[in-house]
Amino acid sequence: MTSETEQVVLTECRGHVLVVTINRPVAKNAFNAAVAHAVSAAMDLLDAEDELFVGVITGAGGNFSAGADLKAVMRGERAVTERGGFGLFRRPPRKPLIAAVEGYAVGGGLELCLSCDLIVAARDAKMGLPEVRHNVVAVGGGLFRLPKRIPYHVAMELALTGQFKSAEFFERLGLVNRLVEPGQALEAAVALGNELLTNGPTALAASKEIIFQAANWTDEAGWAAQAPIAQKALNSEDRTEGLKAFAEKRKPVWKGR
Repeated sequence: MTSETEQVVLTECRGHVLVVTINRPVAKNAFNAAVAHAVSAAMDLLDAEDELFVGVITGAGGNFSAGADLKAVMRGERAVTERGGFGLFRRPPRKPLIAAVEGYAVGGGLELCLSCDLIVAARDAKMGLPEVRHNVVAVGGGLFRLPKRIPYHVAMELALTGQFKSAEFFERLGLVNRLVEPGQALEAAVALGNELLTNGPTALAASKEIIFQAANWTDEAGWAAQAPIAQKALNSEDRTEGLKAFAEKRKPVWKGR
């Protein structure tokens, strides 16, 4: 069943996978305040519902997102929520989130990808940080997340030239997990999400959260900091079910709690 969050963002539950679609194709899915708040609400839904284990975010009409709606910016609109810019930059969901990229993922669109945990992209997709072309600074996390995930000098060139590169370019650098033929990104991302569902959902969420937070920890601090995050999974019904299913030589039936 499909429901609409403000109409500018659509949500669809495909089993245990929540598909979130940015639905402003005429604006190449550029973000204004309404889109940011709708995305934030969708992330809240993903985190709140036990039966939702993984999220996929994509764009309607053949593009992922062209970033911020500059007309809205000129009006003084801020596409920011309690989760940060675009409804998730500062605080993505606790559960794994996969970007399904077609067309352009540029500016804030690339920063949206960098806020996700896995990226599936069409071969002909274009990605980049063109903010400097407009004398704007990419403050959605791109300037500090990108050089942690690809070589420093490549990240610097992208940020200072504003050039777009192909998804194949980013796949070679390890930023894009899977390349697919044009038009297949969403289905491939949902398939990847379903691959994750063979694993315990509370352990998935804990593993994602530890990796997400790890950039802020030294190795020494990490031993203590990971413990309360992992403990939620280790104390869950799903852990009991996982051990029981192993002993009984059957597939586990996960509950997300």
